[in-house]
Amino acid sequence: MSTYNAAINYGTRARIGVILPSGNRAAEAQFAAMLPSGVSIHVTRLGLTGTSEKELLEMARDVESATTLLADVDPTMVLFHCTAVSTYSKDLEASIIQRISDTSDVLALATSQAIVAALRALTARKIVMLSPYPEHINAKEESFLSSTGFEIVRSACIPCATVTEMMAITPDQWISLALDNQSADADAYLMSCTAVRTAEAIHTLEGALGRPVITSNTAAMWHCLRTIGISDPIFGFGRLLVL
Repeated sequence: MSTYNAAINYGTRARIGVILPSGNRAAEAQFAAMLPSGVSIHVTRLGLTGTSEKELLEMARDVESATTLLADVDPTMVLFHCTAVSTYSKDLEASIIQRISDTSDVLALATSQAIVAALRALTARKIVMLSPYPEHINAKEESFLSSTGFEIVRSACIPCATVTEMMAITPDQWISLALDNQSADADAYLMSCTAVRTAEAIHTLEGALGRPVITSNTAAMWHCLRTIGISDPIFGFGRLLVL
């Protein structure tokens, strides 16, 4: 007879399929900490470990193969979860979402959409953006957000060439970067990138800055859950996840 009594999450309420960059070590751990009971995450990967333009665009080429694999778990929806790729351009964002939908016949979302939806839910227009990206990626994301109606009042980065470098940035370093780049004009702070340890910094920063702080991963989790009709508040990861 089994004596194991802990609840195991088999996704009885919803199953979220996620397409991640192959080198990402942060998103799954953070999602697991945020998931409400009965919602499960099912992940597959596409090759991406660096930050060059060539690598970013190559990741998007195989969206259909990753989606086909995820379809086997009968997901409620599929999330394409890479900030740098999904904010590269409006056309690329739209193409990725359409290709996922065409392949799986399920609802498809991208990180870029989640960030926009999260900032709007917080009624934030003026943003401080922090990232681990080199300048060419920052410029693309800033342009994307500006075209969607947001004003980047300040931008700062710890430029990394690989996801290993991104993961090496500590939560305390993210806190320091945010505090060093405060803006009285900011409505919210965006800590961009799915592959970094920013979740641990949110509570401290919201207290110190007096503004909402979102990350790519908190925005994605919030947007996926609310889109599929799950409204459970999730505590410990900032104001967004209790909306």
